[in-house]
Amino acid sequence: MKNWLKTLGMITIIASLSIVSACGGGSSSPEKIRLFEVTHSIFYAPQYVALEKGFFAEEGLDVELSNANGGDKAMTALLSENAEIILMGAEATIYVKNQGASDPAINFAQVTQTDGSFLVSREPIPNFSWDMLKGKTLIGQRPGGMPEMVSEYVQMKNGITPFKDVNIITNIDFANLGSAFASGTGDFVQLFEPVASALELQGKGHVVASFGKDSGKLPYTVYIAKQSFINEHPETIQKFTNAVYKAQQWVENASIEEMAKVLAPYFDGIDQETMLKVLDRYKSQGSWATDPILDEEEYHNLEAVMENSGELKQKVEYHEIVNTEFAQKAMETK
Repeated sequence: MKNWLKTLGMITIIASLSIVSACGGGSSSPEKIRLFEVTHSIFYAPQYVALEKGFFAEEGLDVELSNANGGDKAMTALLSENAEIILMGAEATIYVKNQGASDPAINFAQVTQTDGSFLVSREPIPNFSWDMLKGKTLIGQRPGGMPEMVSEYVQMKNGITPFKDVNIITNIDFANLGSAFASGTGDFVQLFEPVASALELQGKGHVVASFGKDSGKLPYTVYIAKQSFINEHPETIQKFTNAVYKAQQWVENASIEEMAKVLAPYFDGIDQETMLKVLDRYKSQGSWATDPILDEEEYHNLEAVMENSGELKQKVEYHEIVNTEFAQKAMETK
């Protein structure tokens, strides 16, 4: 199913513990944490706020951020102990648990609570309804990935049978989805920001619906650590979660203009107009969680999305892979 699942039998605590032991405890030096993000995206705004505003540093953490460029690579980094913490979708922890991991990946702090993709059409559709997809061609996402699962879930909710009522193209590389649509492929395309807004500003596409709004709240992007690391370093996880919560509160109360200034160093290739459009879109639909707690209702919504696409082979109990202890404490002590 996933390439990184092959590494499960080889998991041991070696590199990450030695690094943390060397710089933790009573040392005055910041504690280094290797953090891998599934991809680099404005969608993860609270993370960059925590870095740029110094919230991690205030907690005594030196966070080294790396772009994994994919979910498989992010989870592999965690399981092979090239990362202490990763940021990706909670569905990956279900896959790991279902493969019989003795040291499971645990979700401990949520960042985004909706899908982050949008439906883009060639022409403006002021009164769009999902049944307008029938008989059309949609450029979709990777089969089995969360964006595609959410798309199929939203279609089913609205009386559309994916791949029957609508032709879905799923073999175009993620990086080429926008250009494929702009060159004439498909009637609609499912895109993440900033590509969706960029196409709008170029007059080559129009956002007509939000998959995030229509699929409901999900633990879409979550901070994850191995159970062994959490057991050995609870203070580190607490400090990390404290910083995340500070960033979430800052984002909740900040204007998009303030956010744009803070995020600018991390996205120098995105112009101000596009940045503000993207931030407004995500902020207005409540994509960013306002606290780090992954609640049980959201988890069960994730299960429903996975079941709908046939990707949930066996359910995993919420408490087996979700730990809200650190999130709750961060909110109590802020």
